[in-house]
Amino acid sequence: MPRTPKTIAVNGFAIFSPVHLSPGLWRHPDDRSLEFDTLRYWTDVARTLEAGRFDSIFIADGIGIHDVYAGNADAALSTAAQIPKLDPMLLVSAMAAVTEHLGLGITASVSYEPPFTLARRFSTLDHLTRGRIAWNIVTGYSAAASRAVGRADIMAHDPRYDLADEFLDAVYALWEGSWDDGAVIADRDRGVFADPSRIRKVHHQGQHFKVDAIHLVHPSPQRTPFLFQAGASHRGKDFAARHAEAVFLGEHSKTRTAANVAETRARAQAFGRNANDIRFFGLITVIVGETRAEAEAKYRDYQRYTDPKGALALLSGWTGIDLSRYSLDDPFPTIKKDNAVTSMIDTFAASERAWTIRDIITHNFIGGRGPVVIGSPAEVADELQSWIAETDLDGFNLSYAITPGGYRDFADLVVPELQRRGVYKTDYAPGTLREKTFGAGHARLPDTHPAARFRFDAAASRAQALASV
Repeated sequence: MPRTPKTIAVNGFAIFSPVHLSPGLWRHPDDRSLEFDTLRYWTDVARTLEAGRFDSIFIADGIGIHDVYAGNADAALSTAAQIPKLDPMLLVSAMAAVTEHLGLGITASVSYEPPFTLARRFSTLDHLTRGRIAWNIVTGYSAAASRAVGRADIMAHDPRYDLADEFLDAVYALWEGSWDDGAVIADRDRGVFADPSRIRKVHHQGQHFKVDAIHLVHPSPQRTPFLFQAGASHRGKDFAARHAEAVFLGEHSKTRTAANVAETRARAQAFGRNANDIRFFGLITVIVGETRAEAEAKYRDYQRYTDPKGALALLSGWTGIDLSRYSLDDPFPTIKKDNAVTSMIDTFAASERAWTIRDIITHNFIGGRGPVVIGSPAEVADELQSWIAETDLDGFNLSYAITPGGYRDFADLVVPELQRRGVYKTDYAPGTLREKTFGAGHARLPDTHPAARFRFDAAASRAQALASV
């Protein structure tokens, strides 16, 4: 019996900066990236995405600057290559205020702050968005970010994930176990807001973090925010398989994407989770027109604004390799570094194609290292469905050449075609982001998720109260 095609999910992929993955395109006359530091721009983006029934906006972030190329940040600064970069935690409330359903995903690192303060901010945002907040968990790869917070160097790659596992245990204890669901009474007549016997202090004593506190925020609609992760290294896949509800992949190859999806699903089952408890999203950029000729004309127009120096600054920063030391026609140097996105280096090292540095920056000019799909609505829909069928992806993180025009073109041209084929939602499901993703009744994490073991225990809370008397 033929397999029912998946409903394709799509997130808008963005950054709180003039340049994300298409360096130089801020100069295009139809691009609004220079308005990145205004609320009007972001509320317009949010409305566009919700009108197109996008699942979420997924906001990349990091506190490092790309200063690997030529040993300084000049190339990044002169091309606006992800600098300036503002704090998305302060942005999403405005987008939530002008939308009802759009998920709001924020990237935040476990490496640069205590679990207690980050847990408080995500719980706050989950309340303010009525359960639409998501956290893209990253460990950080930037030596510049480590120096910015007073550290001599960045922690090695695999130990960063050990730290991340402990960080997650600490925030799970705060989100899931500090307050019972019935702790807030708000009894006006008796003057009692909360029942102290149903609130407990979290005691976490680990190798990297210590917490001895009651979570400052009462239970939010999701308790734990919806969890994204982008680990594609061997250790990163283990982390994603244990914790993630959605995994973001940035491959240009269907074969490697399919292998990563299958491997992570298998690892999730080894951790006692269900294989379908994780959704997978691939990076993609779509340039669409009413006809293929129109789409190709757009692409040629966009290419006139691309910036090689900005692309080199980004690629050097991501890989930790100073590409100023090489000729553009040299083979890409697949040197493993701890201060790098190691999966990116692995991608090019394992490719059947021999990539030169020029090849890679040309490939990365528009939309980053994922595929760029150019064509009519029907041609784009065909390719999206092909990726879903051949890789077992559940959807895409949609990058752009120009913004918000790239999102608007997708919403106006591609979405109706996908809806006509019955593979894209015509309306949002009710409930939290987790319920929209996994179905009614799934506002909270399932019992198979590691966070479940930190859930509030009334007996333990009573024992703790007695011990304090």
